[in-house]
Amino acid sequence: MQTITTRRNALVARFRDVARGDEDEVVLLDGAHLVGDAVAAGLRIRQLIASADGLDRPEIRAIVDALAKSDTEMATATSMVMDAVSPVRSASGIVAIADRPAAAGERVYTATAPLVVIAVDVQDPGNLGAIVRVVEAGGATGFVAAGISANPFGWKALRGSMGSALRVPIAIRRDTAAAIDDAQRHGCRIVATVPGGGDTHTAADLCGPIALLIGGEGAGLSSTVIANADVRVSISMAPPVESLNAAVAAAILIYEARRQRAGQKSRVDA
Repeated sequence: MQTITTRRNALVARFRDVARGDEDEVVLLDGAHLVGDAVAAGLRIRQLIASADGLDRPEIRAIVDALAKSDTEMATATSMVMDAVSPVRSASGIVAIADRPAAAGERVYTATAPLVVIAVDVQDPGNLGAIVRVVEAGGATGFVAAGISANPFGWKALRGSMGSALRVPIAIRRDTAAAIDDAQRHGCRIVATVPGGGDTHTAADLCGPIALLIGGEGAGLSSTVIANADVRVSISMAPPVESLNAAVAAAILIYEARRQRAGQKSRVDA
């Protein structure tokens, strides 16, 4: 295992290129949690850099040992180099470049009753990643980043998802209308979130195949998207609060859908 002592090393430059999003086929993973999740998900780890003192940490040593017989290019680095390799403010002890998860495509809709979240123009990568985390935690079946949404596989979004983006079926559709058409073609009702005037989140029917549309920061969903939706839903809020963070709104609606579906199943079983 080589030791890198200068920021001018070619491997350091590669890591910085990937952090900027210059390579579409790979992702940057910062921290033992994300790298460990990628290994567990079976993603190929192409390059890995660990701090010299980080190798004494059990979670980092376990990752290095697990990859010892693979083709992963591994190196240790000084703290100064780790600061250059890691895009976060306080460098972690391990950073890696891995193959990007395969595009989900049709897998987003393969469940019997899909509950798919479509984020429309959610530009903050941390918010987008948090929505992906909620999708997995709440048992939704897939996620679509539509329009000018942030890249769900960018390093900030990956950190926001806490590794969920490595497991959840994810599709990227830059054409929002096409993303909605995909959902309808797979038998999903389109549920649009609106600030007010829609069915309350506890009254709206969220059972069966649905695609839940979450609008971006500030502007929300366009009037055209809202007008063409099958259901418009508003989350009840005490005044003077008028809106919620996109990830919080997604969480409330996903868990409400989960509650309704569980109740529906209980009635059928009875």
